Amino acid sequence: MCLGIPGEVIGYLPENRDLARVDVSGVRRVINVGLLADDPPVPGDWVLIHVGFALSKIDEQEAAVALSYLESIGQAYTDELAALSQSRIE
Repeated sequence: MCLGIPGEVIGYLPENRDLARVDVSGVRRVINVGLLADDPPVPGDWVLIHVGFALSKIDEQEAAVALSYLESIGQAYTDELAALSQSRIE
């Protein structure tokens, strides 16, 4: 099962402004934010991530609610975090 999960933008790769570092429950990865070119996130913003792409910006409260729900469903969320931790976008 693939989920959209919230992540906090912590910075950009200097050589490619379409790639941002995010923190998802302690897992830090690079994702593509190119789909948000009309309103790019800045460090501290939250985004909804699916298969390595930021689909939309969300506020911190919405992110907290989503993370709480995802943690409550257990294994699917654990599997998604494991997949995220093994993924590489460069």
